[in-house]
Amino acid sequence: MQLPGRLRATSLGDVLGQLHRATATGILELAEPSGRTHGVHLHGGQVVAVDFDGPDVSLAEGLRAGGMSDELLRRSLLRSMSSRRLHGEVLVEEFAVDPARVVQVLHTQLVSRIQRLEALPDAQLRFRAAVRTRGAGSAIRPLGPREFLHGRRRARDHVSPSPIRERFVPAVVVVEPGRRRALAALGLPEGATDAEAKSAYRRLARELHPDLHSDDSPPESSRRTERLRAVIAAYRSLDPS
Repeated sequence: MQLPGRLRATSLGDVLGQLHRATATGILELAEPSGRTHGVHLHGGQVVAVDFDGPDVSLAEGLRAGGMSDELLRRSLLRSMSSRRLHGEVLVEEFAVDPARVVQVLHTQLVSRIQRLEALPDAQLRFRAAVRTRGAGSAIRPLGPREFLHGRRRARDHVSPSPIRERFVPAVVVVEPGRRRALAALGLPEGATDAEAKSAYRRLARELHPDLHSDDSPPESSRRTERLRAVIAAYRSLDPS
């Protein structure tokens, strides 16, 4: 997988589309020339969290707009800060706020942040592949393709009287050590996608299955079993679900 290194050479929709097709897990970092850095967290190609470095509508502001009382929000925020827990978690567990109400505001926040990142004129792109990323497994529904891809601006949509041909510079792709080791156990390079990992796992599981090697000597059977265990453990670390 090779991504453009600059946002001005492509569009956020194109980059997220490429990561979605690769079922990528990790964080796409967007570093603006001003020094502000944003992040889009993906798990299996779906957007599960967005970090926006700038003024933003908080969970409390979203809930206040939906009619939640200032007093409840004030008390829950104080409890959240003193216990160092997420505000949404405190609201649900200690103030009996309907979880669906919190999740809806957070989901709307994800969509809004993607829209704001889409408007950036330029940023340096870096993708950090990971075994698991922030937001995976949380109660917040990931953004589906219709929410972060359909209707989004594409590089091909840009028309200019004198178009500037941007030299393609690949983005830096960083792979965390745990993912690198797991991919190596599956016989794959560090840039392999989740889909390639699944294919390699299925192939190795078939090849190493003891039913296919009934004539193995005890030492050979033991080595093959250990290899199968390593393959299973590697794949599970890549796909904890």
